[in-house]
Amino acid sequence: MKQLDTLLMHPADQIKVVISRIYKSGLTTTSGGNISIRDENGDIWITPGSIDKGSLTTKDIVCVKADGSIIGQHKPSSEFPFHKAIYEIRPHATAIIHAHPPALVSFSITKQIPNTNIIPQAKNICGTIGFAPYDVPGSMDLGEKISSEFRKHPNYNAVIMENHGVVLCGTDLMDAYQRFETLEFCARTLINSKILGEPEYLTDKQIDQHEGAIPNNFPVFMNPSYPSDERAIRSLIVAIVHRACNQGLMISSYGTVSVRWRGNDFLITPPGVPRWDIEPHNIVQIKDGMVEAGKIPSRSVALHQAIYQSNPKINSIILTQPPNLMGFCTSGTKFNVRTIPESWILLKDVPTVAFGTQYENINQIVNVLKTVPAVLLANDSVIVTGDALLQTFDRLEVAEFSAKSLVMAKSIGKLSPISDEEVEDLRVAFHVE
Repeated sequence: MKQLDTLLMHPADQIKVVISRIYKSGLTTTSGGNISIRDENGDIWITPGSIDKGSLTTKDIVCVKADGSIIGQHKPSSEFPFHKAIYEIRPHATAIIHAHPPALVSFSITKQIPNTNIIPQAKNICGTIGFAPYDVPGSMDLGEKISSEFRKHPNYNAVIMENHGVVLCGTDLMDAYQRFETLEFCARTLINSKILGEPEYLTDKQIDQHEGAIPNNFPVFMNPSYPSDERAIRSLIVAIVHRACNQGLMISSYGTVSVRWRGNDFLITPPGVPRWDIEPHNIVQIKDGMVEAGKIPSRSVALHQAIYQSNPKINSIILTQPPNLMGFCTSGTKFNVRTIPESWILLKDVPTVAFGTQYENINQIVNVLKTVPAVLLANDSVIVTGDALLQTFDRLEVAEFSAKSLVMAKSIGKLSPISDEEVEDLRVAFHVE
């Protein structure tokens, strides 16, 4: 899928792309949810009511002109009143998403607001969340209650709707979509964390210190070359990132992939580019410890560099936040991979290191990865490594499947892991170092 460039795409095209992603990701139903964009003329482009979200076309998108006249083949969404009300009090907002994603609906029907201090990027992207009392869908009263919440709290860009879902606004559609996707991910993480134990939240000070510790001043080199083997790696990284998004292992706002190229030189994904839309030209080349001129590498580039320099057998790295693994990252619960033989053979015993270690004590992670292929970073992410990128991705999938099985098992009985003796048998039979 081509990168969603909000400066070039028509509002109807943008809406079609994003509503399709939301539907295919299982974050709304055939009839549920709506998206709108307000253009520079003050016209509002919005999804139609009662039209299949799974097969929506650009011709189905409705335009409600600033004078109230309607252009299109269908009626606008029945929720148009609250879209219009939000735009009236948020002059800088140009996009709104409303949907019924399962985890956020869970919060809405229990009258709770997700605490975004569970991981730094959730707090940074979503901020503080509002809560609007219930009213009849599509009614003017519901529009007033939602807009009132946005009006009372100018910093709110997301509001949980009691017994209904969520509504979010953004400076453009990708800004709103990343907030939407990240908030649902945050909600799923909190639910999984609660199933496993109790969520362990970060303080604002911890998050600020974490952000301040991220290195951001890298030496650059000019005139990079792009031989065929380098370009092949770019394409491979893009394919794996898109696959990870489709598998629910990454979201648009988070996920880093790198691959060793020659010696300790490597290629890595950038920040700020939605993972769904990443393309080969976005990938950043790191050579002799310097960054390809004109590009910005992942914020974790220093960690990747240290791993490659100290672990010659590691040729690829993935950092990401799958929702079930994040339940273990945020609850302090041990991630026991001794569920089935394949899990332990591919992953061995996965340790957890303290929050912030990847910036404050890189050597600890580097040393851990000399003996195991994966490690959990508390309240942050999971790091998975491997020889080839497909092997690394396989390990990531196995780790998340194992985590999901453990979360599901929590509700039906006591875990019965593989014993030490059985693990030793696996070590010998499969030549696990």
